[in-house]
Amino acid sequence: MAAMTATEITTADERTGGGLHGAIHAEWTKLWSVRSTWWTVSAAALLLIGYTALAAISVRVQADNGGPEEVLPSAPQITTEAVFFLAQYAVLAVATLFVAGEYATGGIRATLQWVPDRTRVLLAKCAALLPALFALGAALAAVSLVIAVPAIGGAGGGFTVGEGVRASLAVGTYWALLGAFALGIGTALRSVAGALTVSFVALVVLPMLCGAVGLPAVIDYLPGIAGLNLMLGPDAVNNITGQPVPYPGWAAVALLAAWSGAALAVGNAVLRNRDAG
Repeated sequence: MAAMTATEITTADERTGGGLHGAIHAEWTKLWSVRSTWWTVSAAALLLIGYTALAAISVRVQADNGGPEEVLPSAPQITTEAVFFLAQYAVLAVATLFVAGEYATGGIRATLQWVPDRTRVLLAKCAALLPALFALGAALAAVSLVIAVPAIGGAGGGFTVGEGVRASLAVGTYWALLGAFALGIGTALRSVAGALTVSFVALVVLPMLCGAVGLPAVIDYLPGIAGLNLMLGPDAVNNITGQPVPYPGWAAVALLAAWSGAALAVGNAVLRNRDAG
């Protein structure tokens, strides 16, 4: 039989759903065909919307009881707190299970057999997961703000439609980049528990340690605080550091992208240089 030309091979790939497009389609199917994704997405929605509603009611009660208006949080600030203190951990779980869960079940062997190009596997996982996390984060943040407006009753200061859109897009951006960060760590460590632990340390424990040892200037450049600064906006005060956000939104995105890119680079190196065991 005559050897196939490059053009014929490419055509055969496209006809059978191969290449990067086929890998993305496979990863998308895997993402939404397991119950863990739906449970963690539901948890993210419940934590974000539930916390925002309860906190907004609490702010309204404080205002009705004579609480000082200048210290009461606004609806976007409440939503941001809900993401940082609660909902982001559900995002970490989704992203970590998406890759490290395959090592726990042994499914990674089939994945690498179907897609031998290991960098393509990681790219396909990013392409399937990150847009979904962005859309989910932006949509849930918007719903939270819509619920918070009547619940807060005008207390805590108002916000414009543009500010609400900016806050929602910031949450979506943070969730997408946080997902990339967790994907990289999960790929490198190949352990759900280990990846979740390292992610938690990087997002929460490391800023606390830097503050405790007298390195406050470092805190704003760590991934979790950079994400919080992104969601708060450049004119806000970060309630973790107690200081105004020191850089614009694009700088926060660049910091998060750098952390996520580094994690993915490490994960890709491990994926390419170790077996699937």
